[in-house]
Amino acid sequence: MSVPLCTPQKAPNHGDMPFLPMFRVFRDELNDHYERRERVYKTSRDITALSKKIIFSLQRVRQLGCPLPDNIARDVASRLATIDAMFQSLSGDLCDMRSWRYRPQISPGIQEYVEAISFQYYLKSQVLISLEEASNLIVGDVQLTGGDYIMGIFDLVGELMRFGITVMATSGTLPGEQVPEIGSNPDATNPWKPPGSNILTDLRSLRTYFEALNKPPSGPGGDGYFARDFARKTEVMRKCVEKVESVVYGIIVRGQERPRGWIPDISDRHSELRA
Repeated sequence: MSVPLCTPQKAPNHGDMPFLPMFRVFRDELNDHYERRERVYKTSRDITALSKKIIFSLQRVRQLGCPLPDNIARDVASRLATIDAMFQSLSGDLCDMRSWRYRPQISPGIQEYVEAISFQYYLKSQVLISLEEASNLIVGDVQLTGGDYIMGIFDLVGELMRFGITVMATSGTLPGEQVPEIGSNPDATNPWKPPGSNILTDLRSLRTYFEALNKPPSGPGGDGYFARDFARKTEVMRKCVEKVESVVYGIIVRGQERPRGWIPDISDRHSELRA
């Protein structure tokens, strides 16, 4: 008994499929999307790294409300120029609706950049940079949202805490504290800076303004990532201000009992509370 052989079937002609061109377009769009997203993410990481280096350089400053030392100013200007070139390279990737599509990838770099330029601005003028001023410093089509600005200022509080404690430990004085002469008004040209303000009063003002903000919604219609980071950074901000308050308390109340340059240690404070 003979077994019938299977006859080979004719291979389908994919060129005759009506949906194939449409899926090719989808493939190309997805490839462009993945490449663009990776490009934005990598650039954001590079901006974050350079912004951190700027902050490290600015932490070597020891005076508030004065021009930066020449060596630090040159270092900061060089890194800012590099960051400007990176933002400019993203102009095509973040134009129009793409600025919102790739916001999760670019936001960390923008927030770190806001932290760096606001720290530089404060060291030179003892004034907080505004949203409009910070937005004007970002070149290209990159948009600075209110959320990224607030997150960057949250991080600024931590840098101001480190700067203030370091200066108080080395000099024994509160940064920005000046005793005006009788009949003079050194801050008359700046109505936003109250007379006799220092880094502690500025940090307390920031804490007051942050606590006055309404917590952003995390449910439908809200920004889940922003709401989560807002709650976490609010708590960190409070702790940073409290640390500066604790150091100032030690300098004012017990400064006469300690040698120059001493600052209260957390373990010492806990021992005193137990006693």
